[in-house]
Amino acid sequence: MCKGLFITDFDGTLLRSDATFAQGDLDALEALSRRGVKTAVATGRSLYSFVNSPGIDLAVDYIIFTTGAGVVTQSGHKLLYQQNIPSEVVRQTLGFLESSALDFMMHHAVPDNHRYVYRRVSPDNPDFESRLRRYSEFGQPLDATHRNGFGEASQFLAVVPHDKAHDVLQAVRGGLPGLSVIYSTSPLDHKSAWIEFFHPCVSKGKTAAWLASELAIDATDTVAVGNDYNDLDLLEWAAHAYVVENAPVELKAGFQQVASNNNGGVAEAVRRWLNGEA
Repeated sequence: MCKGLFITDFDGTLLRSDATFAQGDLDALEALSRRGVKTAVATGRSLYSFVNSPGIDLAVDYIIFTTGAGVVTQSGHKLLYQQNIPSEVVRQTLGFLESSALDFMMHHAVPDNHRYVYRRVSPDNPDFESRLRRYSEFGQPLDATHRNGFGEASQFLAVVPHDKAHDVLQAVRGGLPGLSVIYSTSPLDHKSAWIEFFHPCVSKGKTAAWLASELAIDATDTVAVGNDYNDLDLLEWAAHAYVVENAPVELKAGFQQVASNNNGGVAEAVRRWLNGEA
């Protein structure tokens, strides 16, 4: 019988800075499974990126990927859930973005959303260029054929300097009210802002709620651990929420704090939840 749902973010929460896992965290996840608790990773990575990371061997039940745009089983990667942006909304969003000064990427529909097209405007956006280089084999410049025939998209992603993030976020939310617009810190340079636009039903918290409902898990038996702004609604949704020590100050002010991603924060969250500690 399932006795709860435990969800952890991946980069900066479960995954350490050296791209390894703390053995204590791995042991804690396996201990949850033995107790009948369902476990999941909620990541901003695409499915392709996740399965080509150390996460491929994690002993968890589900992967919530692309910030909630899709869910697969960890065993066999069976696709259970997906939400893509409809083609008409894709065209509208492209029109908005092409009238802006933003460097952005538009990703294909789940599950092939590691493939993308991009528009470069700024001559000086190192984090954007880093992402292009990292996934260069899957990207191509935006051209006229994409404007009318791209079809559905999983997401748009704009990369902006940290000091411009607030203004860009407000402008995008005002200009694209029908989309879910989510802010996160770049996992590449750890300072640039990634502004991501999704189907309105997409976020880590909304997809976690869908998964809990599918598993018939009561909301009071849900736990989440995170480290960044794109984890916020997941943390607000969970009945028991923790942030690791390396999270931004604003998040640490609103949730219970555990050790950093480098020092077994996930294992500490598991222990405190099982022991009923505040």
